[in-house]
Amino acid sequence: MEDGTAGDPCSSLKWKRKSLRRLSEALGAEHPASPPTVGRLLRERDYSLKVNHKQLGNSSPDRDEQFKYLEAQKQAFLERGWPILHIDAKKRELIGVFKNSGAIWRRDPHRVNVYDFRSLAEGIAIPYGMYNPVRNTGFVLVGVSADTGEFAVDAITWWWKNFGQADYAGVPELLLLPDGGGSNGYRPRLWKYSLQHCFVNTTGLAVTVCHYPTGASKWNLVEHRLFSAISANWAGEPLTSYDKMINFLNATTTKQGLVVKACLTKMEYQTGIKISDEQMDSLNLHKHKTLPKWNYTIRPASG
Repeated sequence: MEDGTAGDPCSSLKWKRKSLRRLSEALGAEHPASPPTVGRLLRERDYSLKVNHKQLGNSSPDRDEQFKYLEAQKQAFLERGWPILHIDAKKRELIGVFKNSGAIWRRDPHRVNVYDFRSLAEGIAIPYGMYNPVRNTGFVLVGVSADTGEFAVDAITWWWKNFGQADYAGVPELLLLPDGGGSNGYRPRLWKYSLQHCFVNTTGLAVTVCHYPTGASKWNLVEHRLFSAISANWAGEPLTSYDKMINFLNATTTKQGLVVKACLTKMEYQTGIKISDEQMDSLNLHKHKTLPKWNYTIRPASG
């Protein structure tokens, strides 16, 4: 079920792509189970029937091929013991006395601002999440300015310097699994340029990037393994300060043993940075033969 499960980043809801009969057939003779038995086992693991939600645009014709290729890359890195990170930026939060969806047990409700005006906030918070599926560990760098390609790469660099290089000493390559859009999408040049100059060249670590297909972000494990747990942990609690937010992040856990490490950066990131064609041509970027717009490897610059 690993590659067939998706979920909601703001709740614990998750769903699958395969029917009960197909799952029953996939189990084969070694583990025979009828479709009703498969359904019962799924319900015990918090699956249930859900109706369609009109949230996605037109699906790419290469969607299924990319999912298969992405899973093949994950398996190759798992077999070698090399690191894998599912990455994405969570929605920005206003820091102050603002309503936070959810309910908690209290004698009196929190009294919050009627309007969610930016002018009433102490500031904004942009949580950039990274999820390691092997160790069931999440990492969150919280920014205070803008979600840019530089910010995304700084988050990955923070993870590597503080956790990754100790856990994966001597590995030659890292696999990143981001969405197709946003600051770490397959189109923004600043994302690739920053990866080359601010991470790959400085760490000597090659990076393979496989993007989830356009409109398929709900299948990214960072959404329903990390972000959903974070949202559930601070549900109903106004994020009145950065310290309170970081404390909630570090205290996030699940029955499956999720551990989260979080940190705040007050670095200011400039928006609208343009990367020229010459700068892009200078990158040591190698596109894969399979769907090269979504799959590529960046290696340290020679010399």
